[in-house]
Amino acid sequence: MFSGRTPRSLDPNRLTAALETRRRAGAAILDLTESNPTRAGIAYPAGLLAPLAEAPCLVYEPSPRGLPSAREAVAADYARRGIRVEADRVLLTASTSEAYAFLFKLLCEPGDGVLVPRPGYPLFDLRLESVEIAPYALGYDGEWHVIASAVEAALTPRTRAVVVVSPNNPTGSCLKRDEAEALQALCARKGLCLVADEVFADYVFGPDPRRLPSVAADGPALAFALGGLSKSCGLPQLKLGWVAVSGPPALRDEAMARLELVADTFLSVGTPVQRAAPSLLARLPELQAPIAARVKSNLARIEETLGPASKATLLRPEGGWYAVLRVPATIPEEELALRLLESRGVLVHPGYFFDFPGEAFLVLSLLPPGDVFRAGLAAVLEEASVL
Repeated sequence: MFSGRTPRSLDPNRLTAALETRRRAGAAILDLTESNPTRAGIAYPAGLLAPLAEAPCLVYEPSPRGLPSAREAVAADYARRGIRVEADRVLLTASTSEAYAFLFKLLCEPGDGVLVPRPGYPLFDLRLESVEIAPYALGYDGEWHVIASAVEAALTPRTRAVVVVSPNNPTGSCLKRDEAEALQALCARKGLCLVADEVFADYVFGPDPRRLPSVAADGPALAFALGGLSKSCGLPQLKLGWVAVSGPPALRDEAMARLELVADTFLSVGTPVQRAAPSLLARLPELQAPIAARVKSNLARIEETLGPASKATLLRPEGGWYAVLRVPATIPEEELALRLLESRGVLVHPGYFFDFPGEAFLVLSLLPPGDVFRAGLAAVLEEASVL
């Protein structure tokens, strides 16, 4: 009766089932997977959402690309980062997830392929769009790299786009200028599109002149840069994302026209959040400051706690909200995550959730409050010490 776009089985995995059992029992949980800043004790300014209640928000003004004032605010935010983007190259969506869905409606016939980074966030299971997902391996030599030859080796005749994430979730790796140039050249030569998820772009741990700030600047390939309020402002409940289109002018203009047609079919972006976008984006520094302080503090806690005798190793991120620990592969990651939850009440993600190519990795969010993070990290390292 049901299509193959949804999984055959909706049964939860073992870790999810164990978590629900613990929650039903009312047992305490130190959640080191929390990635929602509105549930992580982050302080928000008073009156922040007042613009959502202003009179213009009561008037419905459908605009497939998004209201000009909101698109201009997004363009101004790119200018803050040193990237020139005209507002007419910006299209608003209800979320980054919807931006992906729009792009693959634009780029792919059913059964076409998209390459995604491995390791990477499982959001990329885009079979709901009838798209075949295939991984390309990130390189690691003490830091992560996007290697154009690895991308090219993963191509098939039906590949239509290559996805990069910068900073990557969960590795925290950032796309470098030379990597981007090689990818742009490969995509231009093969007639592919480059899709760059840049939602964590403002959360980097220090400057790096090698780092590419965005693919929104025009290059030889058609490219799409994705962002949104969820991460940039720490406001996932407001549901506003965007796509900035770049590349050769003729391709760029046709892509915008066709994206507008897709967006016009749904008109999913709410008027209030579009009206509020300029004031929210103008307050980025004060919204980002407590989040950045939290993730940097928790990252520093890991670095301070790990000693020469520790059996856990930090794969140091360049940015983002996550940290990856490598631990001895004496038991499967899932077993270790279950042991942590059931015996110590600590919830972590096993690496296989993010398609790590081998054992054994644990992924920790850097967003939890400091006391929760300290206690949870201590339990993780104690458990790792007996492996």
